[in-house]
Amino acid sequence: MKVLVFDVGGTEIKYSLMDEDLNDYDSGYVDTPLDSFESFSDLIYKIYEPHKNEADGIAMSLPGFIDTKKGRCNGGGNLRYNHGTDVGPLLSKKCGCKVVLENDGKAAAKAEHTRGVLQGCNNAAVFIIGTGVGGGLIIDGKIIKGRHFTAGEYSYINTNQNDFFADNSFVAGSCSTRSLLMAYQSKTNSSQILTGRQFFEILENDEIAKEVFNDFCRNIAIQIYNLYWLLDLEKIAIGGGISRQEILIETINKEFNKLLDETPLSQFMPKMELEILRAKFANEANQIGALMTYLEN
Repeated sequence: MKVLVFDVGGTEIKYSLMDEDLNDYDSGYVDTPLDSFESFSDLIYKIYEPHKNEADGIAMSLPGFIDTKKGRCNGGGNLRYNHGTDVGPLLSKKCGCKVVLENDGKAAAKAEHTRGVLQGCNNAAVFIIGTGVGGGLIIDGKIIKGRHFTAGEYSYINTNQNDFFADNSFVAGSCSTRSLLMAYQSKTNSSQILTGRQFFEILENDEIAKEVFNDFCRNIAIQIYNLYWLLDLEKIAIGGGISRQEILIETINKEFNKLLDETPLSQFMPKMELEILRAKFANEANQIGALMTYLEN
């Protein structure tokens, strides 16, 4: 069986024709429409139509508080036109096939827990760094969704009591790739924002880039520290395209261990351990997790 799998992000939509063994028969990416649901659904149909005779249906990972059973986006995420929209049923009607939705962070957690670096974990999490921050929690061996489907959405956690509404007061505003690039732009007073690839090309020889990058990794380490104590996690997998940079995982680990050494708790209890590692599927995790959800349904 083959399924057309979509990973809908705030910047681009990745798609692949996959079978249950994760073999990829066709893949590509397009810019995400930002104007309306009609533009979005037209684009999905345009990609699906050439594959309609070989694909069993559509599996889709996307931002927002996703009710998988109803195929509804209850809110959240960057694509405002999906809020309160029955995305699954509407796409199913347009494309004439089964459509199954999953939240992007929960899809990534599912991929890593079933076939990736979190296999066998009882309590673990994913931290997906992209345009925003995606999150997914595995507690007692299960993906946690919650009554309002918001469990694991730590991108919405506020970290600044003095300016609650500032963009960088939320995890999504201080731990995303976008926040890293904007911080560098601000520090250099540049009129142009770099791409992620350009930033890492200059990182080794640019002192301002190093400073911004270390602050960025410490921000992530602080949030991992909070999750660590709250949930007693065994592992955290870092995902998103930026996770392919080896220096990212190394620096987050370094900053996290500094925090452990600095905490007063270290004075009267053994140092606890947490593995922070790159997600096996990097920025393919959302697609694979969406496929897992489709196969379950």
